[in-house]
Order: sequence, then structure tokens, then C-alpha cells
Amino acid sequence: MTLVIATYVLTFLLAWPLGRYIAGVYGPGGGTGHRLFGPIEHTLYRLFGVDPTTPMSWQRYGRSLLGLHLLLGLLIFALLLAQGGLFFNPDNIIGMKWDLALHTAVSFLTNTNQQHYAGQAQLSYLAHTLGIVTLQVLTPAAGMAALMAISRTLFQRPDRPVERTDDGAVSVGNFYRDITRAIVRVLLPLATVTALLLVSQGVPSTFKGAQTVQPLDPAAGVSEQRIPVGPVAAMVAIKQLGTNGGGWYGPNASVPLENPTPIANLIETIALYLIPVALVIAFGYLTGRRRLARVILMVMLALSVSLTALAVWSEQQPNPALSGLAAPGPNLEGKEVRFGAPATALWASWTTQTSNGSVNGMHDSFNPIGGMVPMANMFMNVIFGGVGVGLIGFLLFLLLAAFLGSLMIGRAPELAGRALETREIKLVCLTLLLQPLLVLGFSAITVAFPSLTGHSNPGPHGISQVIYEYTSAFANNGSGFEGLADDSVWWNVTCAINLALGRFLPILAPLAIAASLAAKRSAPQGRGSLSIDTPTFGLMTLAVLLMFTLLSFLPVLMLGPIAEFLASLS
Repeated sequence: MTLVIATYVLTFLLAWPLGRYIAGVYGPGGGTGHRLFGPIEHTLYRLFGVDPTTPMSWQRYGRSLLGLHLLLGLLIFALLLAQGGLFFNPDNIIGMKWDLALHTAVSFLTNTNQQHYAGQAQLSYLAHTLGIVTLQVLTPAAGMAALMAISRTLFQRPDRPVERTDDGAVSVGNFYRDITRAIVRVLLPLATVTALLLVSQGVPSTFKGAQTVQPLDPAAGVSEQRIPVGPVAAMVAIKQLGTNGGGWYGPNASVPLENPTPIANLIETIALYLIPVALVIAFGYLTGRRRLARVILMVMLALSVSLTALAVWSEQQPNPALSGLAAPGPNLEGKEVRFGAPATALWASWTTQTSNGSVNGMHDSFNPIGGMVPMANMFMNVIFGGVGVGLIGFLLFLLLAAFLGSLMIGRAPELAGRALETREIKLVCLTLLLQPLLVLGFSAITVAFPSLTGHSNPGPHGISQVIYEYTSAFANNGSGFEGLADDSVWWNVTCAINLALGRFLPILAPLAIAASLAAKRSAPQGRGSLSIDTPTFGLMTLAVLLMFTLLSFLPVLMLGPIAEFLASLS
């Protein structure tokens, strides 16, 4: 438990100055480093022929975001199909089949990194570096850009007038400027430092092909072994910092080459949370609502600590399946003994609270309650969440709580003096209800047809495998209960649908809501106004979040992990 507490403290100590730095990056002056990064950005603007000063309506901002993703998706899809005949492929890896290439392209395009393949065996160096790592930089940058556009529009500072486009629409900013600043000033510098730290711990960073080595134990009966290597450190750095997930190797950070030492494990664990926490802090400074940011931070932290403690407690209990077959102790099935149960449970909780999805142990081997915690994290998907999109999702619940809270005090629904009307609440409800509709709908169809399912366990755990996979796809997480035969046309196509809808609608709908509210006249705040930056409203938002999650998913939890837990007691 000391390790868990120390990791929390160290992460927040690092996130605080980073949050203030990010707020400066998106402030009027460009913040620290503007003289260094400004010329680089202007070179990129000229290269791609974009004007970073042009104000954009939410529709144009959204079209720019979708257009960039569509173009990249088509390029990466083609690259994955053709990688066998392209260069930078020393291990002669063949191209992917169409459905796996489609799922992989959409997965990395949506900041999910859900892998239905083994990276070291099915991706060339070209596909890994030019394709996968490129998306691992661009997609979190797009999430950060969207958050900044929504934040400054939804909570317009009184000292800054509402900016308008040429046709008089409310401007939410410029997409190209926002995403370029996220890449050049935040993600690439952080990823460079993190990659160098990981290389110092022994993570490979080479373009050589797989290495052939002699086993140390001749009695093993194996004359030689091929060890896949590559530019692993660069990918691991950005996959952790950008809440991407996935991994160079199929078993992810449980492989010693990807996560060789306890120090490397600590670095990678902190990287899971660093930017998502920093963005909450940046939100407070950028909008001038630091009290509201503290309320949001406290709600997220309370959920994080509660669920992480539950996961750590669960994995400290013996595995009931091994009762009488092994010495009493924590559940070490599927865990790296170098890290033990607490560090693995902490990683599992944080990686699903931040929509990262990387693993340093197998979630499928967790005790029932320990396996339920990652599922619950993804059902909510706003406990810090992915880069940018986690806080965007929380703002949706904040809008819903403001609507209900205004009615409870007998006032017309409003947020920060602007009326919450039918259009905004419809968009909030549509976005929030999409997850249970898709996750539960596809899960019901899959379980109803055993030929589609491909699960490796009967009973409640088999249901959990299916629910987890679709939840992980919609939440743009990427982790999974392994043992599922998910490389099939059904799984690849249906997960791709969940991936796309779970990424883009929760970005575009809040963008439209922010622009709609900003266009309305702001009424002065009075004694009877709903204050959204108090602990009381924080508890209200927490209650709305928990009630929505339980009403949507408690029945399926009863059929899956809770039923498995009750069965284990007997």
C-alpha cells in the first residue's frame, strides 16, 4: 500500500506544474517556450498550408478533426494491408487480412489501441513507427485540442469577448493551432524525456531485426531462441503518456523487454495519469475557474482512490481456484512476480481509469472483484479519462447535474448564467445513452450466438469476457480479458463500430453544446443561482454519475463478476 500512496503523491506533484504549463500553452501569449516552439509551428503551418489564426465554428472545427482522422485512417489501413511488400520489414512480416487491418486502423485512430494481433509478430517496423506511433501522437493531441476548444467556449472568461467567425457564428478556436501546440509543445517533449528514461532502464531502442540467442539452460531442449526487438522505448513512452495503450509486444508491459525494472514500471505507471491529471489543473487556470477545477479533481480522485483500493484489496486475496493447491497468499496468477499483486492492481485500475488499456499483468486472471474494477472504471470512463476526452465526458455529467440541480432549487435550468434548454439536454442524453445501448446490444447478440462469441470460459466469466471487450472498445480503452478469440470478422467489425462511435460523438456533441451555450446571453449570477464550484455540487455530480452507471450496468455486473464472486465463496 505504501507503493500505491507514493505513486499517487509523486504523480500529482509532477502534474501540477505540467497543468500550469499547458494552461500557458493555450493562453493568449503561448506560455513558456513560445520563442522555441513558435518557429517550428509556423514552419508546419506553411508546410501544410493552413492559417492558424482563422476562427472556426464548431461545425468547421469538427469537420477539420474528422477529415484529418479519415485521411489518416485510410492511409494506415492501406499500409497494414501492404506492409508485407514494403521496406523496413527485416522480419518479413506479411500484410494483415482486411477485417483485422480495419479494426487495427480504427482502433489506433480513436486513441484506443485495442489489439486483436500480436505486435511483435504481425507488424513491420514501418507499420509500427510510421503508422501506429504516428497515430499515438496525433490522436491524444486531437483529444487535447477538443478539450481546449470546449473549455474556453463553454466557460468563456469575462475578460475575453466571445470571438466570432466571418459569418457571425461563435468561434471555438482553430483546430490546426490547437492540435499543433499539443503535439509540438506537450506530447513530443514529454515523450522524448520518457523514452530516454526507459532506455536507461533497458527498454530496446533499435532498428535491428529479431536477435537470435542461446538459452542459458541447455537442459531446456531448445538450441536457440529468436527475441523480437525494435524501437520499443519510443512507442512505450507515447502509448503511456497519450493514454493510447496497446504495446509493442502482445503481452504488453508484462514482457520484461517492455518493462524491465521496478523503476521502469514506476515511470510507466506515472505516465498513465500524468497528462489527464494535468489537464484538469490546466482547465482551472485556462478558464479562470480554479475552484471548479478543484471540485472536479476531488470527485475524480475520490472515485480513483476508492476503486483502486478495492482492486488492490481483491488481488491481495488468495485465488479461490487454487484453494488447497498452493500456499496461501495474494493472487499471483497472470502477474509478473517482479511487481507483485499491488503494483499490478494499481496499474490495472489506473489504465482503465484513463482509457489507456496497457497492462503489466493479465486482467482475465484477476479475482472476480479485481476484474470488476476495470469494468466499472470503463463504464464511467470519466475518472481522469483519456487525454482531453476524459474531462470532456465529465463535463457532460456536470451539465446533467446542473440541469437536475437547477430544477431541484426551483429555477430554470442554467449553467454559468446561460440557459440549458431542450437542444443541449437532448445532446447530453444521446451521448451518455449511446454507451449502454451499443455495449449491451452487441454483447446480447454475441452471447446469443455461441459461434460468434469465441470466449474461453463458461458461465459468468464468459459473459464478463464479452462485456469487457465491447466496453473496452466503446470507452476507447483497449485492454481485454484475454482468452477471447477476438480476431474474427464479427469481433473486428463490431468492435470497430463501437470504437468510432465511442470516440467521435462524445467529442462533437459537447463541442456543439459549448457553442450553443456561448451564443446565449449570460444572466448575472444572484443569490438564487446554482453554484457549480462548491463541494455540494461536486457531490451532486458524483451522485448523478454513480446512479447513471449503476442503472445502466448493474444488471450485467450481477450476471458477470458479482455472480462469479458469489460462486467462488462456495
